[in-house]
Amino acid sequence: MTLPSPFTQIKVSLKKITLTLNILKFTEFGFDDRLMEGIDASNYQEATPVQEQVIPLIMQGKDLIASAQTGTGKTAAFLLPIMNSLLTHPHDTNGITVMVIVPTRELAVQIAQHLEGLSYFTSISSIAVYGGGDGNAFVQEKKAVSTGADFVVCTPGKMMAHIKMGYVKLDKLQYLVLDEADRMLDMGFHDDIMFIIDHLPKKRQNLLFSATMPARIRDLARKILHQPAEVNIAISKPPEKIVQQAFLVYEPQKIPLIVHLLKERNFKTVLVFCSSKLNVKQLTRDLKRNGINAGEIHSDLEQAHREEILMKYKSGRLPVLVATDILSRGIDIDNIDLVINFDVPHDGEDYVHRIGRTARAEAEGSAYTLVSVKEQRKFHAIERLLGKEVNKASVPETLGEQPPYTPMASLGGGRPSGKKKFFNKGSNRHN
Repeated sequence: MTLPSPFTQIKVSLKKITLTLNILKFTEFGFDDRLMEGIDASNYQEATPVQEQVIPLIMQGKDLIASAQTGTGKTAAFLLPIMNSLLTHPHDTNGITVMVIVPTRELAVQIAQHLEGLSYFTSISSIAVYGGGDGNAFVQEKKAVSTGADFVVCTPGKMMAHIKMGYVKLDKLQYLVLDEADRMLDMGFHDDIMFIIDHLPKKRQNLLFSATMPARIRDLARKILHQPAEVNIAISKPPEKIVQQAFLVYEPQKIPLIVHLLKERNFKTVLVFCSSKLNVKQLTRDLKRNGINAGEIHSDLEQAHREEILMKYKSGRLPVLVATDILSRGIDIDNIDLVINFDVPHDGEDYVHRIGRTARAEAEGSAYTLVSVKEQRKFHAIERLLGKEVNKASVPETLGEQPPYTPMASLGGGRPSGKKKFFNKGSNRHN
């Protein structure tokens, strides 16, 4: 389809893609082995629709305008192909190579942390640059933007302030990413963005991501993008017949609550998702101690053992299965009564896939999500993607009081401390 504009359009239906059997795996992109180690460590296995569409276009060197909301996997969609390029093509390290501009300090920190995890086995350096820090933070920022960093993730106002001081090295920049561009314009950052762009090399690859595509985003795209490809990702929604409930809890209440729910409510087939193998093992052990017949599936188990557990579950001999996201896509079981999210999924796409394991084949089903204090902001983002608020259920009085639902407040250590790190090449390692 040809649009009456300079955009090449690629329309994607998330619902159609998730129903296909041939889901693209990260091993199929041809990424560098060092990057694949970080992908494996992050437990990435199958690409989301936005990743499947966007990654090849970026790897081809195309400019891009993408309509994709937070929670679709878009952060990895632009980080991974750029990181792969830095690993496989020589580049000058005496300057900033990639600039990612975002609307808020929270998003800057989130992307920088995501980047640090994926780059664990590489020498890629990165720093988050945002307002509100102390003097030490400013010194770290100045050092990074003046001596060089592979990735700088920044808010517009703070980066503009550094540029005005005259020491930011932008002549080596190869990639510009504008994330949540519509939100940046809503916050009045248009002039700041254009100021930064005026100081960048003309020859660069430009990537623009926006949840919506109003006329002003189109105008911005025309100013900065060169013959871009366009990707539109429609968010799939869970079937209406799934009864969704969220339980607001403190972290120590999670396991006692699941024990209570499984003992007090009559569910024949239950699938519990955890975000880590450690949580899978601990929860399964505690369920068994409380007399609940539960099995576990995670990547530490041999394939034959996993298949044996899954066969018991499918046949009804094992009523409760606790698993990592290895089962969130592609599991072919039509009679699951209840899906429980022990941890809030990382994004809306994972949430939809997880709870979509129930209410299949015209059956009804339930989905419970346990939301700790530090997970409230993440769950609120999922609610925004769903376009509705999930019903908040009460916990038994014997478990004590529930926390209030204040997702926009800085709870549970969710607010950045203001302290930043400049990850020198080879230094972004954890013990």
